[in-house]
Amino acid sequence: MVSQPHDPTSLLQEVLARKAGGFVELRLHKKRTRGVAVEKGRVETAQATEHSGIGVRVHESGTWGFASTDRMEAAAIERAIDNARAAARAAAFARREKSTPPPPVELARGRFEAPGVAEAEQRSTEQLLQLALSVEAAARAASPSIRSATSSYSEVFEEKAIVTSDGACAWTRLVRPEFRVVAIAERAGEIQRGAELVGVTGGWECLFASTAPEELAGRAAQQALDLLSAGYPQGGRKRVLLSPAIVGLLTHEAIGHTVEADFVSAGSCAANRLGTRVASELVTLCDSGASEYHSGAGGTLEVDDEGVRTRRTVIIDSGILSSYLHDRESAARFGVEPTGNARAFEFDNEPLIRMRNTYIAPGTSELEQMIAEMEDGYLFDGASNGQADANGEFMFGTRLCWRIENGRRKELLRGVNISGQAFDVLMSVDAVGRDFRWDLGSGHCGKGQPAKVDAGGPWLRARVVVGGRR
Repeated sequence: MVSQPHDPTSLLQEVLARKAGGFVELRLHKKRTRGVAVEKGRVETAQATEHSGIGVRVHESGTWGFASTDRMEAAAIERAIDNARAAARAAAFARREKSTPPPPVELARGRFEAPGVAEAEQRSTEQLLQLALSVEAAARAASPSIRSATSSYSEVFEEKAIVTSDGACAWTRLVRPEFRVVAIAERAGEIQRGAELVGVTGGWECLFASTAPEELAGRAAQQALDLLSAGYPQGGRKRVLLSPAIVGLLTHEAIGHTVEADFVSAGSCAANRLGTRVASELVTLCDSGASEYHSGAGGTLEVDDEGVRTRRTVIIDSGILSSYLHDRESAARFGVEPTGNARAFEFDNEPLIRMRNTYIAPGTSELEQMIAEMEDGYLFDGASNGQADANGEFMFGTRLCWRIENGRRKELLRGVNISGQAFDVLMSVDAVGRDFRWDLGSGHCGKGQPAKVDAGGPWLRARVVVGGRR
C-alpha cells in the first residue's frame, strides 16, 4: 500500500517557536528498509526494518551540543533541545577554542521528493523474492561449471524534515534500491567469482533501466567462467585504460576524501593547494547532489542535513584544485559558501562532511580511438575493493583486465591490484572518454558512519602501477 505522508515540518516549527533562543537545528528522519537474499535456490533473508526519530543540534556557549529522541512528540523534542543545550554548556568548559554559530546563508524551504517512491512502495515483498529467486536460478543455469550463485535486493526509503532557527524548512522523500548477483564457477579445482551490482536513487524501473535482471545474471556467470582460463598481467608502471567504475573508485576514495574540509584541516594532501595544478588540464572533477549526465545516481539528494541545497561543486577545474567540500561550520572557517555536504546516516547521528555523487566530467575521446593509440598496456574494468589514505596513496582491486598490444584489445586477464598516488595518476591523464556512466551506487561509504554515495565518469587513460606476476 502506498503511504500517504503528512508534512512533519509543522510540528518542528511549533516546538522551535516555544524553545527559541540561540541556534537550533531539528532533523526528523524516518528510514524504512526491505531486503531479500537467495542462495542456491534457498531464501536466506526476507526482512523489513524501521528506524525513526529526531536529531537536535544547538550552538551555545561557543560550541555544539547534540541530542536525539525516538519519540515524535512535542514534549520529547523539547527535552532533547534542553539536553543538547546542557551538553553544549558542559563541553564548553573543556573547549579552548570557541566557535561561532553558522553565519546566515540561503537555506532550503519547501517539499522535495525524488522520483520512484510511490512505484517502489507498490512492490510487494513477494515480488522482490520472486525477482531474486528467478535471477539466482538463471545464473546457476548458465553453465554446469557454475557451482553456486546468490542474488539479493534491498531498498531504503527515507523521509526527512529539517527546520532551523535561521530559516531552513525542508521536507524530503526518496528511495534507494540496489540489486546484486554473484556467480561462482569451478573447473578442475580452480574457482572464480563473477559479480554484477547496481544501485540507484529512484524506483525499480530506474534500477534496471540499462540492464535487465536476467542479463545481469548472465553477465555475472559469464564473467566467472571466462576468468577460469584467464592469465595474469605483467607488473610494473603501465599505461592503462580505466573504466567508469574504477574512475569512480579513484575519484571517491583517493581524491574525494582528501578534499573533505575536515580532512583538509587535519592535514590531508589537498591542504594548502587551492589554485594549484593537481591534474592534467583534461581533468574536471565534481561532486554533486544532482545526478549529472544520467538519472538515478545513488547519492542523489536535493537538500543536505543542515538544510542547505546540494549544488554541484567543481573540485578540480581543468586540472586546477578549485574547491573543498564543506558543511556550514567549515565553510565559515574557510570563508566560503557551504557546498551542501553535511549528511547523517540516522536520526541519532550528527551530520558529517560527506560526498554525494563524485565524478570526472566526460571528455571528447572515443574508447576505440583510445585503444588504437596504445602500443602496449592494459584495460581494466570492474572495481573490486581497495583502500586509500589522506596522502592520496591508493591500492584498488580490479576484477577484469585485457591486454592491449599494437592498438588492439587482446586476451582477457585476471584483474589485479593497481596502485599509485591519486594526483600523480591524474597528472598522467592523456585522454578522457566521451561516454559517461555512474557505477558505484551499491553499498555504502564508511567514515565514522555509513552513507549512500555514487561515483563514476568516462573511460580514462593514465599511468598506474600494476600488480602482476613476473
